Amino acid sequence: MHFNRSDLPRPRSALAAGAGAALVAGLLVAPPALAEGGPPELLGTASELGVEVPTPDEVLDSAETAIPGRWLVQVEGAPTLRGGSSSANSRAQEQVHDRAEAAQISMEVEESFVAGWNGMSVAMDDADVAKLRDVAGVTAVYPVLEVSMPEPVDAAPKDIYGNAMTGVDQVQQVDGLTGEGVTVAVIDSGIDYNHPDLGGSGTNDQTADFPGDRVVGGYDFVGDDYDAGAGIPVSPDEYPDDCGGHGSHVAGIIGADGEVLGVAPQVDLLSYRVFGCDGSSSTEVILAAMEQAMEDGADVVNMSLGASFVTWQDYPTAQMSDVLTDNGVTMVISAGNEGVAGTFSSGAPGVAAGAITVASVDNTHLRSPYATAADAEIAYSGATGAPAIPTSGELALVSAGAPGSAEGQACDPAAVTPATGPGQALLVERGVCSFYEKAFSGQAAGYDAVILYNNAPGAVNPTVEGDPAITIPVVMISQDDGLALQEALAAGDVTWAWQEGTVTLENPTAGLVSDFSSYGLTAELQLKPDIAAPGGAIWSTIPLEQGAHGAKSGTSMAAPHVAGAAALLLESSPELTPRDVKTAMMNTADQLTWSLIPDADYLEPVHRQGAGLLDMVGAVHTATRVDEPSISLGEGEGGLKTVTLTVHNDSEAEQTYQVGVRHGIATGHPTYNPAFYDAPGIAEPGAGTVTVPAGSSTELDVVLGEDFGEDGIIYGGWITLTGAEDDLVVPFAGLSGDYQALPVLDGQGMGLPSLGVSDGAGSVLLDPDGGHTYTMQEGDVPYLAYYFGYPVERLEITAYSINGGGKAKPVNPSVGLIDAGDHLGRSAAPEVYAWDGSYALKNQKSKTVKNGDYILEMRVLKPLGDPANPDHWETFTSPQFTIDNPTPGKPGAR
Repeated sequence: MHFNRSDLPRPRSALAAGAGAALVAGLLVAPPALAEGGPPELLGTASELGVEVPTPDEVLDSAETAIPGRWLVQVEGAPTLRGGSSSANSRAQEQVHDRAEAAQISMEVEESFVAGWNGMSVAMDDADVAKLRDVAGVTAVYPVLEVSMPEPVDAAPKDIYGNAMTGVDQVQQVDGLTGEGVTVAVIDSGIDYNHPDLGGSGTNDQTADFPGDRVVGGYDFVGDDYDAGAGIPVSPDEYPDDCGGHGSHVAGIIGADGEVLGVAPQVDLLSYRVFGCDGSSSTEVILAAMEQAMEDGADVVNMSLGASFVTWQDYPTAQMSDVLTDNGVTMVISAGNEGVAGTFSSGAPGVAAGAITVASVDNTHLRSPYATAADAEIAYSGATGAPAIPTSGELALVSAGAPGSAEGQACDPAAVTPATGPGQALLVERGVCSFYEKAFSGQAAGYDAVILYNNAPGAVNPTVEGDPAITIPVVMISQDDGLALQEALAAGDVTWAWQEGTVTLENPTAGLVSDFSSYGLTAELQLKPDIAAPGGAIWSTIPLEQGAHGAKSGTSMAAPHVAGAAALLLESSPELTPRDVKTAMMNTADQLTWSLIPDADYLEPVHRQGAGLLDMVGAVHTATRVDEPSISLGEGEGGLKTVTLTVHNDSEAEQTYQVGVRHGIATGHPTYNPAFYDAPGIAEPGAGTVTVPAGSSTELDVVLGEDFGEDGIIYGGWITLTGAEDDLVVPFAGLSGDYQALPVLDGQGMGLPSLGVSDGAGSVLLDPDGGHTYTMQEGDVPYLAYYFGYPVERLEITAYSINGGGKAKPVNPSVGLIDAGDHLGRSAAPEVYAWDGSYALKNQKSKTVKNGDYILEMRVLKPLGDPANPDHWETFTSPQFTIDNPTPGKPGAR
């Protein structure tokens, strides 16, 4: 098999990865029920239930990668916001730098952090990282990660529907809440503060309207051209305007007051720009923006961004988030858009314990551009990578073939019936091949447009980028509309007429978790996400030069809805702490129907929806709260657990609640194509009712756990308290059996782990039998190809030389390892480790191996594993290979 590779000798560079779309429909609510436990009932895997599970040959657009030569170095000492000393932290960092230089580790400090995180971002040779971890005063070394600007898909409703879904419209109209007096920071691509909906004059000039009455401050950390992935450096300035569009859309959801009515239309906004007009940011820039938001007095910070699959809670951006939370800042962060990639797919900083991490729910209505055909208005979404869609003109519609047929899917250009002349559009069914291939088939056959239709319920936003470029309009319509057009074509001619403006339609997936919304848990088995909000198909502000208003989808759109809601809560009750805000939202949330089989009375997995859909009427008006917003049970190996909940009643009247349990769908191995189970765990409240005196509190014990007899099933649900005035919930989740019994090294159907060989053209070929001779020139170095099915506690790589008698001896006898890493996330896709032949001695000096025969060994410690327990390690030993470097003593080319 043939894979793309990175030329970087990093433990975490991707070979390949994939993305797809889950299929969802309908809306039902399951009745509450008490659980008795019992064996899990398999309902099917993700792929069997219609999820287009990524395959190793595809590419995951948002799989974050490490930036070569950039590292975050954490040093001893608490940050100042946790009681540390700024001067002591600075000295500790200087000492680490001096010790590194003395050990011949050349590194340049780019940024120093002392307030929310004690460490430095540095530029250094990647090969020296193993040595740096051993320098006195260094507590951890993390890669600087490239964080892609989220690419929300065009979808199109009006935001009034999202506000109505969560009761925001009611607390605005009845309670008069607007967010006035609350400051919300937006760490994103900037905000178009010229936009009238955001307090601007309508003049497109970044030097005008800032600071203003609505966007009252902020800073551009990067400049227009910045792209971390392309190595384009930052060029900061004082004007955090938005040319990318993402941040303005987010800001409008939070606080627009004009054509778009945001959740909190009178909040003060701070704009911290961490993305250029295009491309990616980095976690070192994001850390700087987080620290600045704290210093500038933000009450709420919205972060509609993150590093997917980075699920350990100690990554620096997650650490910084918790520091801000502890210092009174309510952190609201998107859960991520990797839902089709399976479990453990969220990321940092959203995995932070104190953050409010937000899943996405599809909106009730779609506001969409449209065409008319067969006496119907047909909504569509335009394909990314195709030309602009016309707003007038007519085309004769031609069917590529019957639904379900090879001809109808138009994957083979040679099999497509050519257009008979200009003015024709080809109707093509989704399936089998890529959207680009279908569009290219239509283009090559002479059609003037391609009309794609879905092969299952649900909205899809296609991408047709490729080479050669698509030069004709391409749009996607629903399955129902596509089948209706097929019937109309069977009866006669059909004309497709482009229309100006938009049409508003009911969304068939309304109220279901969006197919892209990521799953938890964290690597430490903590429950994430926390809450859900409208994020699928949201109409909001975009930069004036991009049209002023538009629709996008993503957890990026769900998080600002909650950030605005947090501002309303703080306006209503300024004394609330960040934990109080989180608790009020989670206690009063409404559980959501399972999106994959919505008519079967099941509830969406708790580790995908959290407490449920935000209910602002309940959050603002509840007089009762449960101190514990969620319960994370960890692994089940230790048996049942008794959890004590403390129920507070702040009202002037006694409150009595019926105690119950609701259960969500459970998920099992493998993470990338999870099995789904009807698997109620054991949940036994200590009482059927609980009475809480006025102005007092009462404790309630609940026994929680499972007896499935299987390892690795993530189960959970909600403890429910149902009263005359309030209904409260506390979500819980756990993993059955033994976490460390689960296989981490996954073969991916291709025999991974494996030795790999460069093909000389930027790709890696698997070489399971070994025997290759590496020149260590121009990327011809040994590769280890692997896939982590679960997060990894520790990775260790050792090289052994093979003598004439076939005996193996470590090439680095004083240290043993040639490389190591801690707290690595689940793989987004198969990855490669490239060894350039170098290693560090105990005195931290570097050496390069001589020519000869070698093997490589990869050991991984399972998540939360005991390094002293051999059963908690997995090991792969490569076949033998040969190094024959024509310039021995020099590391392999990188």
